[in-house]
Amino acid sequence: MSRRQRLLNGWLRRIEKPRLRTAAPATLRRSLEIQARLFFFAPGGTRRIWRRWGGVRCLELTPRGQQPNRTVFYIHGGGFVFGSPDTHRAMAAQIGQRLGARVVMPQYRLAPEAPFPAAPEDVRAAWDALIADGIDPASVVVGGDSAGGALAFGLIAALCAEGRPRPGAVFAFSPLTDLTASGDSLRSNAEAEVMLPAERTAELAETFLCGADPQEPRVSPLFGRFDGAPPSWITVGDTEILCDDARRLADVLRRDGVCVELCEEADLPHVWPLFHNILPEARVTLDRLAAWIRQQQGWGREN
Repeated sequence: MSRRQRLLNGWLRRIEKPRLRTAAPATLRRSLEIQARLFFFAPGGTRRIWRRWGGVRCLELTPRGQQPNRTVFYIHGGGFVFGSPDTHRAMAAQIGQRLGARVVMPQYRLAPEAPFPAAPEDVRAAWDALIADGIDPASVVVGGDSAGGALAFGLIAALCAEGRPRPGAVFAFSPLTDLTASGDSLRSNAEAEVMLPAERTAELAETFLCGADPQEPRVSPLFGRFDGAPPSWITVGDTEILCDDARRLADVLRRDGVCVELCEEADLPHVWPLFHNILPEARVTLDRLAAWIRQQQGWGREN
């Protein structure tokens, strides 16, 4: 563990976890937007443009040296109630730079103003429109973090169920996969978790679901089927309350014959790649993900 990791864990435990325990969604949104502007930076030369696909506002990031036919469709996290493409664009741009790929980030609607099924519907509308533009699905890699990981694998489950073309690969950082909150780590890691307050998970799930089935695969992919799904890469910290969400999703994917790589890291915080500007472990994880994607997609560093 690096010294910066120890310092970051301490700061998250003392400052961020108590705030996440009590703050209203609007407060969380403002706070993360400010933190993103202050602490998270995209690589130099990254171009940003807002576009619409399927009526959904999306942020398109283009790195220097972009290679043709390479797209990452990235879905931000935030418990379905906060977060945006702007809060996650620096990390997404880091992925794009490592791959020479453009990144498309849908700005899906958030609860409580827009509860389920708004988020998965927006993600699906943006995906369908992107493919309708003539993009080969196999040239796209889908990814997400936390609740965005739920939406990423939920999209894959839906495409598999409908027999629709799938992306070339899918990945997730610290994914939320089970809105029934049945994972053992939700309780066993409640104290060790440095960021997410376990006691608030039920409230946020209820705010988002508004009475909908918590086993709905579009947002709880643990209950989906993945026959014919693309190769998958998942990473999670072993002290996270969502550790079992990641482990059990990997088991479900393997059950359905999917090639899965699960990378479980020691004592790293929830979605630690967000902290790539300050945390060496975050940059290592992004490098490992990029290497895996290049291998799966046959993307060299230069074409």
